[in-house]
Amino acid sequence: MEAQRIAVDTVVALTDCDREAAIAFIRKFYLAGVKDPKRLTFKGLQALARG
Repeated sequence: MEAQRIAVDTVVALTDCDREAAIAFIRKFYLAGVKDPKRLTFKGLQALARG
C-alpha cells in the first residue's frame, strides 16, 4: 500500500487533480498487480490524461 500512496501523492502533485479520482485509477492498477510506485504513477498519469 505504500507504493499506492506514493503514486497517488505524485499524481495529485503533478496534475492538481481530484485526489479521489487519482485514488480510483491507481487502486485499479495496484489491485491488478502493479506494485512499483514509478509504474503506478506513469499508468495513473496516462489514465487521467485520457479522461
